[in-house]
Amino acid sequence: MTSTEVRLKPGERVDDLVINNMKLIQHPDEFCFSLDAVLLAHFASLRLGGAAIDLGAGTGVIGLLLLARGAAAVTGVEINPDMVDMACRSAECNGLTNRLSIINGDLRRIKEFLPGGGFELVVSNPPYRPVGGGYISPNDRVAMARHELTASLADVVAAAKYLVKYRGRFAMVHLPERLAEITLAMCEAGIEPKRLQLVYPSVGKKPNMLLIEGVRGARPGIDVLPPLIVYTSDGSYSEDIMKLYRQDR
Repeated sequence: MTSTEVRLKPGERVDDLVINNMKLIQHPDEFCFSLDAVLLAHFASLRLGGAAIDLGAGTGVIGLLLLARGAAAVTGVEINPDMVDMACRSAECNGLTNRLSIINGDLRRIKEFLPGGGFELVVSNPPYRPVGGGYISPNDRVAMARHELTASLADVVAAAKYLVKYRGRFAMVHLPERLAEITLAMCEAGIEPKRLQLVYPSVGKKPNMLLIEGVRGARPGIDVLPPLIVYTSDGSYSEDIMKLYRQDR
C-alpha cells in the first residue's frame, strides 16, 4: 500500500498505526482511539474478502485495521461530522478510499440510510457508560464517545441486528460490569453470544474490558477464551499484545 500526502487541519496530528504503515489523523480535542479499538479489530472473526461495518466509527481506526487483516471493504457509521471528515482523509492518505467509506449518520436511524442484512461482520466500540454513570467530560465530543448520550447499548445491538446477515457475526468491546446486560440484549436480538474474552491490565488485577462476539441465528453455547493480559510486571506490553503490532498483512 502506498500512502498519499496527508491533508491536515489546524491542531490535527498523524499517528502511526504500525501495521502496514497505516496512518491515522486525530485531533486532541476529539475522542482519540486507544487499545480497546485495536483489541476489537483483532478479536472479531473476519473472513478474508468479507464486508464489515463499524458502528460508531470515530476516526476510522477499526476500519483501517480490519482492512489490514483482509476485509474487502469496510463501512463506518459515525454521528460526529468532524470525526467523519478525519476518517475520510485518513482513508485518502492511506490510498483506501475505494475500500473504506464513512457515513455521517445516527445509528439509531440506521434503516433510513442503509439496507438491512448486508454485512457478514458488524463491530462496535460503543460508549461504555450509561448517562449518570461516572464523570462526564465537559467536552461534548468526548462525552458522546464515552457515555450513552446519543446511543445506548440497546440501540447499538438493535442496529447490529438490522445490519448483520443470518449467520453473520457481531463483535463488541465493552465493560465487564455490563456483561449480564450485554448478553441479555444480544440474546433478545437473536444474536447468540459465541466467544468471550476478558482483558486484564496486568496479572492480579480485575478485568477492565471484555470482548464478545455473537452469531445471528446460532444455537446457545459460548467459548470463553483465555484471559488477555495487557502489561507485564515491568509495565511493558505483554507478548500477546506485541503480537498484534507485529502483524503485517
